[in-house]
Amino acid sequence: MDEDAKKWLWYSIPVVVVIGLGIALYYGRKSKEPVEEQTRAMPEAVVPTPAIRNPVESEPTEVPLPPIDESDAAAKDALASTFGRQIDQVLVPKSIVRNIVATIDNLPRKKIPGQRLPLRPTGGEFAVSGTDEIALSADNYARYDMVVKLVQNADMAQVTKLYRRYYPLLQQAYTELGYPDGYFNDRLIEVIDHLLETPEVRGPISLRQPGVFYEFRDPSLEERSAGQKLLIRMGPQNAAAVKAKLKALRSEIAKRQ
Repeated sequence: MDEDAKKWLWYSIPVVVVIGLGIALYYGRKSKEPVEEQTRAMPEAVVPTPAIRNPVESEPTEVPLPPIDESDAAAKDALASTFGRQIDQVLVPKSIVRNIVATIDNLPRKKIPGQRLPLRPTGGEFAVSGTDEIALSADNYARYDMVVKLVQNADMAQVTKLYRRYYPLLQQAYTELGYPDGYFNDRLIEVIDHLLETPEVRGPISLRQPGVFYEFRDPSLEERSAGQKLLIRMGPQNAAAVKAKLKALRSEIAKRQ
């Protein structure tokens, strides 16, 4: 992964989950009904379609949906209307839907393909302290202010209402990733749950620099996913704010018990 992609990971991952919902302002698709569980044994050669655990309630759409290859202009306008024009500073205006879906799908993994990032790198230098013992500087946390503000200011009541109404080309993009029987809303909830499991790390976080980039000195932190490491780098206060928003999103898009 190149330097720009690495910088992006430091700043922007959590907002992608929220943007993934905001994108639904303009795109929609009726959800499938849950697949009922099979009551008889199936031949070994037949692979059953996974049941949809968290179906999105479908509502009629008022305007025709654009093809996914022609959706960037509408997606950009939708995101700006939801998150404010600040989003224009960081949004990559090409393949928006596909890049958001691909990034969300990869958050629980070790790496995210640099060419699929939906947000531009944020400028500035990664802040560390110390010389012999390098640690993550608390000054670094302020660098996430814009991302956290975007997340906190999002009107999730509006976003989730429209998400249910316009469950979008997001599903098409997810299918295109190689999940012909997958359901994007289920995957999104899995990703949110994974991010919510990120441990709260208090006190100095020791780093090492084996090459160009810094790594966590603690193997139990360095081995975590790209999404969880980003939350740790944001600092406990910012991470708590993002987690609170993710919990609110989850309560809206998960199936009611």
